[in-house]
Amino acid sequence: MWRKGNRQTGAVTQPLWSAVDDYWITKLHAPDDALDAATADSAAGGLPPIAVTAPMGKFLHLLARAAGARRILEIGTLGGYSTIWLARALPSDGEVVTCEIDPHHAEVAAANFVRAGVDKLIDLRVGPARDTLAILDGPFDFAFIDADKASGADYFRSCVQLVRPGGVIIVDNVVRAGTILDPGSADEAVIGTWRLADAIAAEPRVDATVMQTVGGKRHDGFVMAVVQ
Repeated sequence: MWRKGNRQTGAVTQPLWSAVDDYWITKLHAPDDALDAATADSAAGGLPPIAVTAPMGKFLHLLARAAGARRILEIGTLGGYSTIWLARALPSDGEVVTCEIDPHHAEVAAANFVRAGVDKLIDLRVGPARDTLAILDGPFDFAFIDADKASGADYFRSCVQLVRPGGVIIVDNVVRAGTILDPGSADEAVIGTWRLADAIAAEPRVDATVMQTVGGKRHDGFVMAVVQ
């Protein structure tokens, strides 16, 4: 049963979760001036602090590498932090197509791409993702969805059409500290996540699971789907 008091658990354990993230970052992540600068410039530009964590960014990078991705689709660029991780997974003739609705976010991201030396691998599309997805040609090997949660089901359906059989789709922020279990929620992000869950469950062309996560971004999780 959903209990609002469950949220207090995140507040109590958040320092521990963040400290564990920091421990593993010091062990497994080399210093990275370009990523640090992307984070700093995104903050200086007034972008919301909702980019993926460093462990999640590297997870996406490693997963794309393991999949042998040559074309990657990202929905939700923000300041380009996750995009840089994904672009670094590509061969020299690879491509990330990334969709961002906010022109200011896109401007910050574009500068971050140049500084990171990955701008030639990235096709940054500015405007509503629905419009971009409607005119894109596949196939893509890998897709990462991290945009407005109310539209997640629509984005997922488009990715199923665009990602090749055997390709991977990752959808972030699908647990939301357990608020998805609140049947009375009026939060559009929660309602959008319910629609997403129904869309994935009803899609015979994918096999999917969810992983809950804790860390610098509190209690959340992501869906991983493989196109059949």
